[in-house]
Amino acid sequence: MYDLITQLVEQAESDKDYEGLVMDTLKYFSMDLPMDEETFMATKTEKNIDLIFDAVVDNYKRRMDKMAQVANPVVQQVFERQGAIYENILVPITDGKRTYNIPVNLKQAAESQSKEVVRSFEKAILLHTIDEAWKENLRELDDLRTSVQNASYEQKDPLLIYKLESYNLFKDMVLTINRKTCTTLMRGQLPFREPESVRQAAPEKRQDYSRYRTTKDDVGHQPQAPGQTQGRPGQPPMPPQERPVQPVRVEQKIGRNDPCPCGSGKKYKHCHGQNQ
Repeated sequence: MYDLITQLVEQAESDKDYEGLVMDTLKYFSMDLPMDEETFMATKTEKNIDLIFDAVVDNYKRRMDKMAQVANPVVQQVFERQGAIYENILVPITDGKRTYNIPVNLKQAAESQSKEVVRSFEKAILLHTIDEAWKENLRELDDLRTSVQNASYEQKDPLLIYKLESYNLFKDMVLTINRKTCTTLMRGQLPFREPESVRQAAPEKRQDYSRYRTTKDDVGHQPQAPGQTQGRPGQPPMPPQERPVQPVRVEQKIGRNDPCPCGSGKKYKHCHGQNQ
């Protein structure tokens, strides 16, 4: 929040655009500036940033306190009626454009006078915004990796261009996260008023990592296949050694008109080869 305010104030002072700062403050923080144009132009940059930041924080705290007050009666009724059944509930919170179903621990929300609803809302919005911005940044990096190869035709280093442009993309991603997070949090409000509108949250699915090897010892002590030999400590076992293949030997075949090997002097076909 402080970084976003700093960026907006510095841009407004460099452009001498007080009206633009008023519109940006209303857009991102849903509030008016705590100073007029004459005071803004006559005050130092650091002082303007601190004044606007303090006003934004106070406005945000009032909004979150109001959200907790509105949610608390409903949360208390749900906890009294279905506290033994529900562990987590879904609390719908909207920013005017989109409705977010925020999973909240029912017991913690009831004990904290619904302040847990506010904390869960902040956590969910921040993680959701970071996830969306990071996936978009990865797609942009893939496009950059493809297009930066053309820099070699201009006698430029593609790797250097990629580093510079990827850093700019990262800064834009951080700025996007700050803007979207502040906008959603400052506009958040509860659309429900009745306990019947509260639903139970599905249990969170967790990935089972127990079957994955995470240390060298796990790799060194994995089960060995038949014929597999143990390598050095901390290294995977050696692959099984193949046995040399023996050549197939074919005995010389006796012709039918050849002398019989029994020594009778007869031909093989008239002696031991009669039945063949």
